[in-house]
This record gives sequence, C-alpha cells and structure tokens, in this order.
Amino acid sequence: MVPPTQSNTIDFDAAKLQRLGFSGNRQPKLRPLSLAELRRQLNLQLQTSLEVERIVSLFFSEVQRLVALDALAYQHQSSDLRLEYGSRSSHSAGYRLTHEGEYLGELIFRRNQRFDEQELNQLESLLATLLFPLRNALLYRAAIQSALRDPLTDTGNRIAMEQTLQREVDLARRNLQPLSVLMLDIDHFKRINDEYGHGTGDEVLKAVANTLKARLRNVDMVFRFGGEEFLVLLSGTCREAAALVGERLRLGILELQYLVQGHPLDLSISLGCATLLPAESVESLLRRADNALYVAKREGRNRLSMAG
Repeated sequence: MVPPTQSNTIDFDAAKLQRLGFSGNRQPKLRPLSLAELRRQLNLQLQTSLEVERIVSLFFSEVQRLVALDALAYQHQSSDLRLEYGSRSSHSAGYRLTHEGEYLGELIFRRNQRFDEQELNQLESLLATLLFPLRNALLYRAAIQSALRDPLTDTGNRIAMEQTLQREVDLARRNLQPLSVLMLDIDHFKRINDEYGHGTGDEVLKAVANTLKARLRNVDMVFRFGGEEFLVLLSGTCREAAALVGERLRLGILELQYLVQGHPLDLSISLGCATLLPAESVESLLRRADNALYVAKREGRNRLSMAG
C-alpha cells in the first residue's frame, strides 16, 4: 500500500452478520469506536461478502465511526469497477492499494476539512483490514466474469446470454417496457477461414466484436451466439429504434478497415431483428430473430430484416 497523497486536491449478508453479533438494521448514528476496536470489527465484517461493492460500502460506513468522512471513491479499471459513496469534497487522501505486490485498485477518502497526521495514520491502519477481503472479492469477480465471457471476442458467452435474456424479458414484461434483439452473423465467414486461415478468422471475429461494442450504448449487451453469430440485446428499445441500431451496426462493419497481408478485406454482416411480443417466451423471440436473419441472408446478405 503506497502512502497517501493529501491534497487540497450492503444489503449485507444479514445471516452472517447476525451470527457475528452485528445487527442487519444499521442505525444512522453508531457509537464511536477506538482504533483497535474498529480494526477487530472490520476484520470480522469484511469477511462476510465476496462482492466488491458490499465490502467497500461497509468499509466506508464503518470507518466513519473513527474518522469523519464525506465521501469515498474506489476504482479498479481492469475489473471495470468505479464506485463512489457520499458527496464530492475539497480535501482528499488517496491510496494505491496492493497486497503482496498485487494491484488492488485506487481508494480516495474525501471531506471538506483537511486530514491531520493522526487521522491519516488511522486510515492507513484501517486500510490494512480491507486488503485481503478486497483481493478475494476481486478474484471471485474475475472468476465469475471469466465463466460468462467468450475468451476470443470478450463478449458474453452462451451461458451469460441465456441468463441475461431471461432476466431482461421478465423485467420488460413486469415494467411494460419494450425489448428487442438483433441476431447477426458475418457474411461469407467460411470463405475467410478457407482462404486466409482460422487465425485470420479469429482476428476478424475480434475486430467485428469490438466494432459492435463501440457502436452500442453502455446498457446494450453483445453475446457470441456461436461460430460467427452474435446476439445484441437492446433493453428498453422498440422495433423502430432497434432497426436504426441494426443499420448503424451494419454500416459500422462496412466501414471497418481490416487488412490481410496488406490488402483490405471486405466485411459485412446480415441481421435479423425481433421485438418482444406480449407473453412471448425467450425461445420464441430468438426463433423469430433467427428466422429474420435467414431472410436477410437469403435476400442477398449485408442487410437487416425485421421479424413479423
């Protein structure tokens, strides 16, 4: 853990906490604790979860029993984590967190009053209780993400697609919101593999996946359906808006500049779009999108077809 730079610059697991003697219903104001007491308490409490968000939130809540804080920010870029609690303030103390040489992210304490030396020493002592639980939570998060990602294209895999799609369909039905999907594949992909080899085919898959992700909103999700096929999940998106997204993706692939042995390789995709119908099952939604994709390919490829 690197020393701080000072500048003028949880739904918790109730069962575990209760077994350890901590109430699941936290009071707005808790009695102050000594440094030693708080360290002992954090050593117990931070072991009750493997979710980074819960661990950091709990740490922020408990540390305020010893050192007054207005906010805490945590980020770990490779895990796509950026957490903020409280409100921005004028003074900060930042730490680069490591455990046995392993990088665990950046943590920043904030408040409107400057930190004194004693408070910084207390914060550093308390941070020591965070490192091991945080490391375990990051490892757990990485394992879960790895199990749900396609290793070649870094899109969601088939398992992630099935889990996410069912959840989003249920939410759309409950909230009476639209939901659409785009089923797409790369035109003449077998010819690319045959003429240039599977290594080039893999690179094309990665380039196409990156282009798709770059032209979608953060809330949209891309999954590798299989082979050269991808599924794009568009929550809160009606039929007309989904068609516009599909055209944007199609044009984005056409504009993709991919060179093989110094020569440009022409790439295009065909897409089938389906929008969730009342009381429709996930299987039916996917089948209609797949049928629309088949129509697009049959009619000449490099086009979008809308399911009826």
